Amino acid sequence: MGDRGGAGGSRRRRTGSRPSIQGGSRPAAAEEEVRDVGAGGDAPVRDTDKDGDVDVGSGHWDLRCHRLQDSLFSSDSGFSNYRGILNWCVVMLILSNARLFLENLIKYGILVDPIQVVSLFLKDPYSWPALCLVIVANIFAVAAFQVEKRLAVGALTEQAGLLLHGVNLATILCFPAAVAFLLESITPALAGKKANGGAAQRTVSYPDNLTYRDLYYFLFAPTLCYELNFPRSPRIRKRFLLRRLLEMLFLTQLQVGLIQQWMVPAIQNSMKPFKDMDYSRIVERLLKLAVPNHLIWLIFFYWLFHSCLNAVAELMQFGDREFYRDWWNSESITYFWQNWNIPVHKWCLRHFYKPMLRRGSSKWAARTGVFLASAFFHEYLVSIPLRMFRLWAFTGMMAQIPLAWIVGRFFRGNYGNAAVWLSLIIGQPVAVLMYVHDYYVLNREAPTAGT
Repeated sequence: MGDRGGAGGSRRRRTGSRPSIQGGSRPAAAEEEVRDVGAGGDAPVRDTDKDGDVDVGSGHWDLRCHRLQDSLFSSDSGFSNYRGILNWCVVMLILSNARLFLENLIKYGILVDPIQVVSLFLKDPYSWPALCLVIVANIFAVAAFQVEKRLAVGALTEQAGLLLHGVNLATILCFPAAVAFLLESITPALAGKKANGGAAQRTVSYPDNLTYRDLYYFLFAPTLCYELNFPRSPRIRKRFLLRRLLEMLFLTQLQVGLIQQWMVPAIQNSMKPFKDMDYSRIVERLLKLAVPNHLIWLIFFYWLFHSCLNAVAELMQFGDREFYRDWWNSESITYFWQNWNIPVHKWCLRHFYKPMLRRGSSKWAARTGVFLASAFFHEYLVSIPLRMFRLWAFTGMMAQIPLAWIVGRFFRGNYGNAAVWLSLIIGQPVAVLMYVHDYYVLNREAPTAGT
């Protein structure tokens, strides 16, 4: 008889060894199973090895396999390692885009022609007035420089200098528009942190900075905000510069190829649904255009803000390389606009936002003023080359104000980040299609209707 008077009323059951039916012998530890069951039903947890497997040779082990726990997808589980799902998303994205690429290739053939843009320029260079305007811009820079020099020596009063600067700025804003409208030109057709170190540099004070060397350093430096003494890197890193130049060359060809092969056919096929006002087909074309447009935009971002600006900064030994921040982690529209284009953001902050606050404006009014200025220049940069005013870019920028409020009010964390990405992926193709449609109607259908 077993002992029933043990502490806690424990019961011990001893099981003798049993001969194997197959005639084999079982391990010694498995010959005798010993289990202590307490009054509360608790039992010792079975031992596990380093891989988490049950150690059947430990002598004491628990037959239970359930415990209080949440499913991994539940927010209360505390599980956060979704790396495999992210890899799955990448694989699915590659496969889906590979299908679209093959479909495009089968339907249209190879449309990529890297020489086309260069040949168009060589054929008629005077049809590209934008290049001439870049050279002419030196006149306005030199004019501002001369006004500032005369202000420094007291040859001009502050009022006269302010007037001349204002006239100069107005002229440089209106002159490109006049040239674009008056001259025939080619317009869009439907066919790792490692510090560079601080180099010892000579500090400059006003008005000693009023030299052509200082003027043109600022004009070519990758910044919009002038300083008397810019941070400088100690040397030009040749390998770093070579990598950036190779990136610029490769990504330029890649963007041209994607536009010729993917964007142009998609846009051309979108004209008929717009003309017929077939809304279901318009939505379908919009979604089809969203992927290549967004991919080209991402490539353009890397090409401009990382490759180009870093190449220029390296050549000029410009030390401040913060041209962008982690906008891809944006959980609000406001954070995105503050971090994706740092040179413009710094200019708006220093020359627009803070001056408005100093004059007594509220933060909301200052933000609205910044968006108004940004909307104006977005529309200016699109409408002037196209020689038509439709205000789609202006409207899209101003729509960011209520969109920022909605995302900030109703979305948080990953949901806010998803809302930012959705606005980028869908919003840009809408504006592209609007301008292309209006340009098509204005330049293709209007002459036909008049004949």
